[in-house]
Amino acid sequence: MQATRSLLKTASSLFSDSVRREAFVEAIVNPTKFPPTIFWLKEKLPEIFTEEARLSWQPSFVDRLNNTERPGANDLHEQGYYYCLDFSSIFALAPLSVINQPLRTVIDVCSSPGGKGIYAWRLFRPSSIIFNEVIAKRHGALFSNIKRCRVENYQVTRQDVSILSENYAESADLVLVDAPCSGQSLRARGQDSFGCFDGRIIKMNAKRQRRILAHCARLVKAGGYLLYTTCTYSREENEENLIWFQENNRNFIPLEVNNLSEFQSGYIEHPCYRIWPQSGLGAGAFSVLMQKGD
Repeated sequence: MQATRSLLKTASSLFSDSVRREAFVEAIVNPTKFPPTIFWLKEKLPEIFTEEARLSWQPSFVDRLNNTERPGANDLHEQGYYYCLDFSSIFALAPLSVINQPLRTVIDVCSSPGGKGIYAWRLFRPSSIIFNEVIAKRHGALFSNIKRCRVENYQVTRQDVSILSENYAESADLVLVDAPCSGQSLRARGQDSFGCFDGRIIKMNAKRQRRILAHCARLVKAGGYLLYTTCTYSREENEENLIWFQENNRNFIPLEVNNLSEFQSGYIEHPCYRIWPQSGLGAGAFSVLMQKGD
C-alpha cells in the first residue's frame, strides 16, 4: 500500500513530531500482525496457549497470546470458554475497571458482533443486558456469540437510537457506545476500509456519532456511566466529539483511569485514552468513560 495524500494529511494533523508521524504512516502502509487476544468467560484453563508478557493494566481474565496461536480454532472457543477480541478493543474497555459498584442494567447500543457487551457482562454480571443492533444482517453473528458464550439475562433489540432512548430513558447503569466510525485502524490490520482517511467520510461519521451520543445521554440514569469508544484516529471522531458532548451535557464527567495515564490523549485535557498502531500492541482505539451526575 502507498501512503495516500489523505493519509499523510491525517498524519500531519495528529503528529507535529516527524518521527512519530513517520512511524504512524509506516504502521498503516506496512501493517504488522498483532498478537491474538482472548478473555475468559469461565475459569481460565492453564497451559492451553503460549502467552505474551502481561501489561500492568491488563485484566486478570484477559490473555495476550503468541502470534503462532489460533484460539478461534480451538474446541474451547466453540464451547464458550473464552471470546476472541482484539487487544485494541480490550484497551478501549479498560476504563471500565474504575467502576466499583454493582450494575443492574447495561445497554450495548451498537452491539454486533457483541464482544464489548459480552465483556461487560463477564465483568459486571448485571441483572439485565440489552444488545441493540439496528442492522438486521448483523444479528446472526450477534445471536451466535451470545448463545455460544451462554450470556444470561439478555435481550436483543433492533431499534434506532432515538427510539431506544425513549423506550429505556434513564434506565441504564452503563451504556456502551462503540460508535460506527471511519474505521481507520482497519488499515493497520491489513484490511480494506475505503475512503477512511477522506475528510468527507470523517465528517459524516463525526456527525452520526454526535447524534448517537446525544440520544445515549438520555439512556443513562443518575450516577450511571457512558463509555464512548472508536477504532479510528481522527480527532473529529474522538476528542472533538468529547468536547461537543461535554458542552451539551455538562452533568457528564470524564473519569480518570490511573493505570492508563501513559495513554492519555495529548489533544485534550479531559481524561481520555488512545492506543496507536505503531505501539505494537494493537491497531488503534480511543476510549473515554463518563459518569452522569446525580
